[in-house]
Amino acid sequence: MRHFVTPIALLIGFGFASSAGAADYDWTPVDQAMGRKGADQPAGVHKYSFPRSDLHITVDGTPIKPALALGGWIAFQPMGTGAMFMGDLVLTDTEISPVMKRLIADGVEISAIHNHLLRTSSPVFYMHVGGSGDPVKFAKTLNAALALSQTPMIAAPPPSSPPAVDLDTASLEKILGAKGKANGGVYQFSVPRAEAITERGMSVVPAMGTAMAINFQPTGGGKAAITGDLVLLGSEVNPILKTLRDHGIEVTALHSHMIDDSPHLFFMHFWANDDAQKLARGMRAALDLANVKHDS
Repeated sequence: MRHFVTPIALLIGFGFASSAGAADYDWTPVDQAMGRKGADQPAGVHKYSFPRSDLHITVDGTPIKPALALGGWIAFQPMGTGAMFMGDLVLTDTEISPVMKRLIADGVEISAIHNHLLRTSSPVFYMHVGGSGDPVKFAKTLNAALALSQTPMIAAPPPSSPPAVDLDTASLEKILGAKGKANGGVYQFSVPRAEAITERGMSVVPAMGTAMAINFQPTGGGKAAITGDLVLLGSEVNPILKTLRDHGIEVTALHSHMIDDSPHLFFMHFWANDDAQKLARGMRAALDLANVKHDS
């Protein structure tokens, strides 16, 4: 996935920090370089969110909340004396070139640029990035690159009362066989694959972007707009594509986010706006064709 800036032999020698070491990792200097506090995730991952709250995007007239499909992120995973990072930056068409120029000048690798949605009111693209080495150095570069876009660089304070999610979320969880969480008025599911995923022999955990994301945004009357990405093996792509279409769910993009991953994975993005439980049943039918871990 990445042509790491640190020599490969050195990276292999590093290995990953133990779980105890990862938990003890001091992210304070990285937070300072990034200009905001990150959130600790499983397996010692430290993640930064960059929601594009400045963008006002609709799909087929439906306003898109940042948590549905406009949430950029960067995640660091401890590795020896440094860290591996991956991320997905949400950019407009005019922001891609200046941001890319700044990133590649400091050795950040670009692994993908593409759309996730169709028929957006304004063009929106997603740039996948990564690297390995000194996390403070990379955090400074990422901060400087994002400053060349209109991405809000000051994290918004959490709302005093989180937006309600007007959906029967318990039913959605039962149908999908997974626990969800509310985030910014959207109900989000993260379903990891069952097999181990590596990048040049190094483990890539679900919190680094390899879990399937399924997001529900209420649109009234028990309906929801859904989008996200399914993380698939090549053999799963076309059976799942057909299943989604058979359930009235549009496939909007198919591509890779990584370059040298094993097994090689494809990311399938989707969209629909319909009865939420009907759509959940369609997504469950798709998940049942993939090698995933269910909560139930």
